[in-house]
Amino acid sequence: MRWRNLIVPCLSVALAAAPVVPFNAYAATRQTTFTVTLTLQTDCQIAATNLNFGTSGVIAANIDQTSTLTVTCSNGAPYTVGLDAGSVTGSTVANRLLGGTGTPVPTVAYQLYRDSARSLTWGQTAGTDTAAGTGTGAAQTLTVYGRVAPQNTPAAGTYTSTVTATVTF
Repeated sequence: MRWRNLIVPCLSVALAAAPVVPFNAYAATRQTTFTVTLTLQTDCQIAATNLNFGTSGVIAANIDQTSTLTVTCSNGAPYTVGLDAGSVTGSTVANRLLGGTGTPVPTVAYQLYRDSARSLTWGQTAGTDTAAGTGTGAAQTLTVYGRVAPQNTPAAGTYTSTVTATVTF
């Protein structure tokens, strides 16, 4: 019994006095390097908000509204943005039409411009009637200025058109 009483204190003292040596299972190291690569190609993205002329009665004065296009192109990439004539039969860039319902389809003339004075029509011929810019890698906002000019007012209803905006880069 005495022997057992001596073993525990002796082992405790022996373990406490033993030098602490870190355990390292690795005896050597080797290193290498590797390359991380990303290739970016020139690219652009485009998004648009709807242009809503609101609600009106007789079209006796200009009805002006705006919408925005957001263009995000690679840094340094030149681009142009064009707008087509819209989806209503008979529309041209020079004479855009909103179409109602009925036969024949009633229309309301409107126009889209690149400037706030509403003097530069926005079309789709590069170098003539498109907006141009250079990408920065961040979103760039372009304002679309719309106008319904005074005209004979057709029947009451909702008049719409779908315009396609195209970014070329």
